[in-house]
Amino acid sequence: MSPQPNPEVGAAVKAADRAHVFHSWSAQELIDPLAVAGAEGSYFWDYDGRRYLDFASGLVYTNIGYQHPKVVAAIQEQAARLATFAPAFALEARSEAARLIAERTPGDLDKIFFTNGGADAVEHAVRMARLHTGRPKVLSAYRSYHGGTQQAVNITGDPRRWPSDNGTSGVVHFWAPFLYRSRFYAETEEQECARALEHLETTIAFEGPSSIAAIILETIPGTAGIMVPPPGYLAGVRELCDKYGIVFVLDEVMAGFGRTGEWFAAQLFDVVPDLMTFAKGVNSGYVPLGGVAISGKIAETFGKRAYPGGLTYSGHPLACAAAVATINVMAEEGVVENARRLGAEVVEPALRELAERHSSVGDVRGVGMFWALELVKDRETREPLVPYNAAGEANAPMAAFAAAAKANGLWPFVNMNRTHVVPPCNVTEAELKEGLAALDAALSVADEYTK
Repeated sequence: MSPQPNPEVGAAVKAADRAHVFHSWSAQELIDPLAVAGAEGSYFWDYDGRRYLDFASGLVYTNIGYQHPKVVAAIQEQAARLATFAPAFALEARSEAARLIAERTPGDLDKIFFTNGGADAVEHAVRMARLHTGRPKVLSAYRSYHGGTQQAVNITGDPRRWPSDNGTSGVVHFWAPFLYRSRFYAETEEQECARALEHLETTIAFEGPSSIAAIILETIPGTAGIMVPPPGYLAGVRELCDKYGIVFVLDEVMAGFGRTGEWFAAQLFDVVPDLMTFAKGVNSGYVPLGGVAISGKIAETFGKRAYPGGLTYSGHPLACAAAVATINVMAEEGVVENARRLGAEVVEPALRELAERHSSVGDVRGVGMFWALELVKDRETREPLVPYNAAGEANAPMAAFAAAAKANGLWPFVNMNRTHVVPPCNVTEAELKEGLAALDAALSVADEYTK
């Protein structure tokens, strides 16, 4: 579809937004949201007819791109047949979505509790862990994000937690491995892994193992920086959980459903958690949906004991029909394999080449269609391009970089001193090369702020 300019409509949309819409994570008077006229595949466009290649996949959820005709048709067909129904009943779309998800989860994560998104999936995973163990505490990592609801944001390990953290949530944070900015003075991945596991076990010991219900980790942290854990780390956490009777929760909200070149990132590390949260890519965000995949031993806890939790729209028929269609499309069109192949053959070599040519790139990391560039002011000292949690003038270098990307027709995903490369998982090689060329040009602007 070719974008048709219609600035008058765009102005009306923008005016209504500014008059009535309260935006998340924003100072309302300081933002200037783009009015979007349409989207298709890997692109979207505004009312002036300007088209952008979406290297953010929305908020890292349009894993099959925008407006896939088979998913749109499935939603339309479900709406015509049964647009909504309460969660206590067995419905074809809900049952089939659960079956298709369970077929792809690792191990015996065969029971699916549906939520409306990732944050409430985390909320319910933590509730299940606490009820299963009878313990209050949850351990989670710094440099993490688990959602914006009250428990989920307290589990989060980045500055978005701070305004809502009153210190009574039962959450304890620890350092997970990240060699580029190691907290353990490590020089190799092996050292980083061993020292991070030792630190975690020490944290467990000093917090009291009998008080800890769960350890929750993003399999590969997303907005915190796409820090792929070193070999052996997740397996080591699994062993610690087994040793101390702690529930192991993996958050696959962002990394799941093809983003890493596997159905779930856990499969990259051959590890099986007790609970696994998902959302986003399960139906490419066409209708809000999330959930918790539950192991046999956790499910058994609630076999004859009621689980005290639920949602009005749990397993909503439209959302589940979209999930069924999305999963089938991904299987039929080889979307997971596409992400794996193009990640290895196109994205990684191109990003490493950019790193060699641009003084602002300090580190390249990722897998599949899940990559990050760490931007720095000084490669030798690894000083970040902008300070931690920078805003206003302090964030000017990142703002200039993002503006340059948009001027070149690329919509970036920037967070703190990083830019993420997270296009749809069914992106074409030509689209990738177009986006990487625009990224190359934008990095030249970031280079101007380096030493």
